[in-house]
Amino acid sequence: MSGPVDLALGILDHQLLDSEGRRCGNVDDLELERVREGDPRVEAILAGPPVWRGRGAIGRLAAALARGRTVRVPWSEVEKVDSGVRLKQPAEAYGLGRGDTRARKLVAWIPGAER
Repeated sequence: MSGPVDLALGILDHQLLDSEGRRCGNVDDLELERVREGDPRVEAILAGPPVWRGRGAIGRLAAALARGRTVRVPWSEVEKVDSGVRLKQPAEAYGLGRGDTRARKLVAWIPGAER
C-alpha cells in the first residue's frame, strides 16, 4: 500500500476485514513512525479495548468496562484500503475476531444462525 492517505477519514474507525472477507474488528488507533522527521508513516494498526483509553473520558470508561487486549497488526499486512481495511491473512493469524468466534458458538443452536 503506497501513496498519501487521510488517516482520520480513510483509516481510523474503519472495519477490519480478513482475507476471507470476515469482519474482525475496527481500526482503533495507528502506530506511526518518522513523525519527528516530518515524514510520518503508519507502522501498525492497533485494535482492542485497551486502545480506547486514548479516546478521552468515554474511551477510558469503555476500556475499563470492556475485556480484551491490544492487537497490533503490522501495516505490511494490509492488502488494501477501500470501504474497509482489508488484511492479507485470516483473522486468527493476527489474534483478531476472538469475540466473534465465542459468540458464534453461543448462537449456533439458533435456526438460521449459520448464514
